Amino acid sequence: MYFDEFDFEDEVLDALDSMNFVKCTPIQEQTLEPLMAGRDLIGVAQTGTGKTAAYLLPVLNRLCRGEYPEDAINCIIMAPTRELAQQIDRQLEGFTYFMQVSSVAVYGGNDGQRYEQELRGMSKGADIIVATPGRLISHINLGNVDLSKVSFFILDEADRMLDMGFCNDIMTIAKQLPKERQTMLFSATMPEEIRRLAKEILNDPVQITLALAKPAEGITQQAYVCYEGQKMGIINKIFDTESSERVILFASRKTKVKEIARALRKHGFNVGEMHSDLSQSERDEIMFQYKSRKIDMIVATDILARGIDIDDIRIVINFDVPRDCDDYIHRIGRTARAGSKGRAITFVSEDDQEFFGRIEEFIEQSVTKMEVPSELGDAPAYEPKKRKEKPRQGRGRGKGKGEKRKNSGSNTGGEKRDNSEGRKSNTRRRKASSAPKEPKEKPVYSVESPKQPNETTQDANKEKKRRNNRRRYRKPQKKENGNAQETPKE
Repeated sequence: MYFDEFDFEDEVLDALDSMNFVKCTPIQEQTLEPLMAGRDLIGVAQTGTGKTAAYLLPVLNRLCRGEYPEDAINCIIMAPTRELAQQIDRQLEGFTYFMQVSSVAVYGGNDGQRYEQELRGMSKGADIIVATPGRLISHINLGNVDLSKVSFFILDEADRMLDMGFCNDIMTIAKQLPKERQTMLFSATMPEEIRRLAKEILNDPVQITLALAKPAEGITQQAYVCYEGQKMGIINKIFDTESSERVILFASRKTKVKEIARALRKHGFNVGEMHSDLSQSERDEIMFQYKSRKIDMIVATDILARGIDIDDIRIVINFDVPRDCDDYIHRIGRTARAGSKGRAITFVSEDDQEFFGRIEEFIEQSVTKMEVPSELGDAPAYEPKKRKEKPRQGRGRGKGKGEKRKNSGSNTGGEKRDNSEGRKSNTRRRKASSAPKEPKEKPVYSVESPKQPNETTQDANKEKKRRNNRRRYRKPQKKENGNAQETPKE
């Protein structure tokens, strides 16, 4: 289905043209009509499916009709993280280019100048506020914002907000809003907590569920069953034969992120890191460098698993296995966006086998197991259900019982340590105490690969010509948009 088949105002259609939005994604196709009719809605779909445009376009369409006050806040969009709030704000800037619609992003970690900008936007009645829950609560408590005339209330990544403990904040904000409003809730999953929240704040909602928490078809999933000390060597081997550009590597803890980033830099990789110890300006700078290709790879915590909008990420590497299946989905969902192809590689240590087994059961498929390079030594067997029943005495690389591993900072956990350490319970907590030891092999340096041109197909040209013809017939007074690119974006 095409966007011009909906009853959008001219300004909205012009914005879609300029951004090369031609054909609806499945979530957009199913949600646009009920939202444009004013219905409350629950939308469940994985990341990268176009949920942002699905809820923005109906709101902007109604604002363009001039049915709402110009000096009041008409729409509140809640996002769990600063990164996602920024992404939504950027997309708003594109959609509102041809409209008399104002917006302001409200999130923490900013300097005084940014705070003053937030105050000006709220005091003058910006049409749309994109905010994180904690920051908006702060402004409410200080009396900086009037929400009495809000007509649209949108929760994006609602499951993530609940995971982060924002449920009470959301309810506090909802109580500040008029009862007569349109509420939209979008989530990647539908746990019981989301259902309870929906009952509290939505009125007779339509529920649209698509591809609930399953990896995109364009993702090639691979796993290396390995010892902790083999991971860095595998990374070197991977990028010995291919470029390290457009790569994101995830680790569960910020201490581990810092260690991995240092180790990769020693091996000559052009790396940035992303974690909660960085200020907002530092995070913004890292993302700018990555998007402008000044750095090839980002090592990040799950702070980057949601809320980034980069369409050409080639490879996602899970340095460790996330303990939550949804986190795995969101991590690998950074690649293969908008119908493209991508690759997800997961390192499965002995201590992670049980959790990776659960992930395979959750996604209902067995992930391809790649062979660990022979020069890195023997790898453990993949026995996710037997790991705890039969403790192994080997340590990899031919080490026997009670013998220390050479890589002291990368303990696998789940098995006995050397004879001087008898407390098994401390193993996992001590895994990240030191950086992984680099292999003795020759370091692999990233090699910049030539950029691939964008694909242009006859089908894309036909779609563009069809859309332009429809526009000319439907609205003969408008000029044909001449600045659209060849490749349509879904």
